[in-house]
Amino acid sequence: MTTITEIAPDIYRISTYDSKIDLQFNQFLVKDEEPLLFHTGLKGMFPMIHDAVAAIIDPSQIRWISFSHFEADECGSLNEWLSIAPNAQTICSPVAAFVSVDDFAIRPAKSMQHGEVLNTGKYQFQFHHTPQVPHGWDAGLLFETIHKTLLCSDLFHQFGDVEPITESDVMERSRKTIVDYEASPFPNYIPYTTHTNRILQELAALKPHTLATMHGTTFVGDGERALQDLAVMLREVLVKE
Repeated sequence: MTTITEIAPDIYRISTYDSKIDLQFNQFLVKDEEPLLFHTGLKGMFPMIHDAVAAIIDPSQIRWISFSHFEADECGSLNEWLSIAPNAQTICSPVAAFVSVDDFAIRPAKSMQHGEVLNTGKYQFQFHHTPQVPHGWDAGLLFETIHKTLLCSDLFHQFGDVEPITESDVMERSRKTIVDYEASPFPNYIPYTTHTNRILQELAALKPHTLATMHGTTFVGDGERALQDLAVMLREVLVKE
């Protein structure tokens, strides 16, 4: 089942829960003069996500498609979206464009430099290159500057069919996810590097009001504190002294 929730003005969370792995997959649609889709979802989810987008806007009018890093749940159905939206263009980091997207996609991507701003009409999205945060050399995130929404990909990952939006702290859920991954066949989900703390502190300095995560509930509140707490938690769990 796919649900739709407006998590911030004109930003819609489109969420599909997979009970087999107890995980939500969330895409975020920005309704504006030049609509933006952040995360395409898995290729097999395209029909469901397409129908959800169609309940909000005409999917063919999507102008921008973005994601954090090159991975199936981030951009698996990229070409399907590019095919049905003839004016759509991918936006991603220069690394993502050079290493993966411009070979994989049916149209070239627009590379975004760190700090560069994309104007979609009423809203502006600042691109932040965040290598290995959450993971991937090519990783990047978008920050909506007016209402202060950070589209934060796998950061604050939570398992379960959780509520779409909350003002309650999600740190314990996120901690459990990281701890469980470390004890599973899939450790090192989020690598802790010499740059991790700096990148998270830079994101915290944006003082986001809404943290739109790909897996789990969207957090509304003190995003600066949440990101600072995330930096501490990741070091505690991942750094083996």
